[in-house]
Amino acid sequence: MPPWIIATRESPLALWQAEHVRDRLRQLHPGAKVELLGMTTRGDQILDRALSKVGGKGLFIKELEVALAEGRAHLAVHSLKDVPMQLAPEFRLAAVMAREDPRDCFVSPRYESLDAMPAGSVVGTSSLRRELMLRAAYPHLEVRPVRGNVGTRLRKLDAGEFDALLMAAAGLKRLGLAGRIRQILPTNEFLPAPGQGALGIEVLADNAAAAELVAPLEDAATRAATFAERAVSRLLGGSCEVPLAAYGEVEPDGRLRLRARVGNHRTGELVAAEAIGPRAEPEALGAEVVDKLKALGALRLLPAAG
Repeated sequence: MPPWIIATRESPLALWQAEHVRDRLRQLHPGAKVELLGMTTRGDQILDRALSKVGGKGLFIKELEVALAEGRAHLAVHSLKDVPMQLAPEFRLAAVMAREDPRDCFVSPRYESLDAMPAGSVVGTSSLRRELMLRAAYPHLEVRPVRGNVGTRLRKLDAGEFDALLMAAAGLKRLGLAGRIRQILPTNEFLPAPGQGALGIEVLADNAAAAELVAPLEDAATRAATFAERAVSRLLGGSCEVPLAAYGEVEPDGRLRLRARVGNHRTGELVAAEAIGPRAEPEALGAEVVDKLKALGALRLLPAAG
């Protein structure tokens, strides 16, 4: 039987994610051959400009989708926060895996926390969302953009280009770098990005065999939470050009709680809203939160945020 091929970016974190899926599939399907097809994407190649200026996070998945369409691969593994909010009809997310820690974290060789940083300290982030949260809660700090994979950003930090970085905790934990984390940032100040910490497995919409292969990796609670988050982003025209946070959590009673924020990353002005609803209706919950955000003036903030 021919092998199943997983298309993946070649950054260390992307390879870890693809290898994790490969190993899980080998455990679930003894005897199945599962191999990786490493690829370099446009998002990996363009390091001198912010993603929001060159086409957004979709640059990280286009080449992988081409490999699926051409039959060179059967599966593509993505960080869900990098997946465009609207997939082309020929593709689908066949599985959303159980989430790693979705929170942001503070990384610094000099300071133990954001609160310990003196005015004028330089914080690096690749995210307009994190910049928005920083300006809202810590207006005395200076925010500068930083690009590159996890290792590249850490090297820039260690070389003294920044006093601290804000990063996704999940990436550091997956790469065995949890020791670099000085502070996990609370979600009441730093709400995560839609899909942060979750992995999505993309297949061709008509490839039933590939969908069946990965079906056991599905986590229903993570899909519900992340699809509610993604609905907020999609309904607000979300891309990495929009400083937007959305985070869903399944409550003890089984219902889904969704919080979202959107604002102007230059001024730190933001609006926030939340709602609770049935886990089975994540899109409707996302729409409810968007209506609340709009009522609070979200659309007024968005044009100034670009």
